Amino acid sequence: AGGPAPLLALTVALRTLNCFLVQTSFVPDEYWQSLEVAHRMVFRYPSRSPPNNYGHLTWEWANGLRGYSYPLIFASIYKALQLLAKDDVQLLIWVPRLAQAVLAAFADVKLYSLVRHLEHAETAKCVYFCQLCSWFTWYSCTRTLTNTMETLLTIFALSCYPIKGSKMGSSCKYLALIALAIVIRPTAVIPWIPLVFSHFLQEQRKADLILHNCIPVGLVTVGTSLIIDRVFFGEWVLVQLNFLKFNVLQNLGTFYGSHPWHWYFTQGLPVILGTHLPFFIHGCVLAPKRYRIFLTAVIWTVLVYSMLSHKEFRFIYPVLPFCMFFCGYSLKHLKAWKKSAASFLLLSNLVPALYTGLIHQRGSLDVMSHIQQLCNNSYQSQAFVFFMMPCHSTPFYSHVHCPLKMRFLQCPPDLTGNESYIDEADVFYSNPLGWLNKEFYNDTLLPSHLIFFSVLEQEISSFLALRGYEKTATVFHSHVPQGRVGSHIYVYRKKTEMNH
Repeated sequence: AGGPAPLLALTVALRTLNCFLVQTSFVPDEYWQSLEVAHRMVFRYPSRSPPNNYGHLTWEWANGLRGYSYPLIFASIYKALQLLAKDDVQLLIWVPRLAQAVLAAFADVKLYSLVRHLEHAETAKCVYFCQLCSWFTWYSCTRTLTNTMETLLTIFALSCYPIKGSKMGSSCKYLALIALAIVIRPTAVIPWIPLVFSHFLQEQRKADLILHNCIPVGLVTVGTSLIIDRVFFGEWVLVQLNFLKFNVLQNLGTFYGSHPWHWYFTQGLPVILGTHLPFFIHGCVLAPKRYRIFLTAVIWTVLVYSMLSHKEFRFIYPVLPFCMFFCGYSLKHLKAWKKSAASFLLLSNLVPALYTGLIHQRGSLDVMSHIQQLCNNSYQSQAFVFFMMPCHSTPFYSHVHCPLKMRFLQCPPDLTGNESYIDEADVFYSNPLGWLNKEFYNDTLLPSHLIFFSVLEQEISSFLALRGYEKTATVFHSHVPQGRVGSHIYVYRKKTEMNH
């Protein structure tokens, strides 16, 4: 690749392809903390609004744990589409993802340029190659997740970071990018603690750094974030503080499951690195002392996250670019073996990238196209769709875009300290049949459509038969059904009098 321009064009093309080859769902936050919020910000119809106000905000928003700065990006895209009268549901689904893909491409090229400055073109090519090969980056970088934005901003910030012995770097720029990442996801501060500390130690003009860079950047970003949240919450809220209080001090994240302390070391990092792992270890051994700070950032981040009981792969996604640096360094030094190693990396990442992107957990998105069809006929006003699934299993109005009546099982954590608290989804799953008979004791209340995982069918078959439901669609979801999540999703429709 020549200069950044042809490289950028190539990378944008690759990430666009990447975007269209990821048709699966990863975690609910992908929609519920970004697109659903943005959809509600732009398309609220108070005049003809169904009970849920054409958009649902999860409990985090009710408790001021999340800020509107990130959804605002997508709300701007939605607003532009609305003004152009192009707010078609397919565009609402794909344009935000394409925007994310283009940003990801810019970040890939930034990573290349950074290594080129620090080392030389050969190493930069190897790092860039490792970055493009990474199956987890392929799986995540075009998704509308705060973790994705946090990772991209980390790369941008890294490209302005004044690393020891290099002439480049801009304190103001990199601090502003970190501040932005922290506004979007407060945990973004974690990987940067050792880096900022190291910069502070080697900085001659320490007072200047604090007074002229840290403080102004901090005030501007916190101020902007506060104003954005003031506009949308209608009151002053410091979401970052609430977020930390909830996740760290009260440790309520355990509500979503807890893992052993070593999980990131034994599973988390090895899985997201995949076949890059041996290269990463080799690169750590080889790399010169001045890059030790990158390794420190990786180890420190994994250690800090290991102390929190709720663990997920995506939480450590922001350290992946640091790891890619070492992988590329290793690849560059494998002289005679370089070609074979590169082929191995490419082929071994292709399978997990395509499998997770095209097959695993695709039902949650596919089933939404069945619901979109209820929008374009006169039937819309009578339709009532009920998702009987673990809560937030599917996206919501951002993938339907018409004011259908929809409902799903709720599962907010208990914030009152009630020991015997059980959320609606758990109550439902403890006795599905009893719950349904009690909830829909009257035929007039019955949903027109029921959506649920195949594992539930047996248990509620008598309810379905008795109330006149028929299966209208079977949607593949996953080869590895677990617990309440089945291999398929079923769509059942209530037979109307006309059908009889």
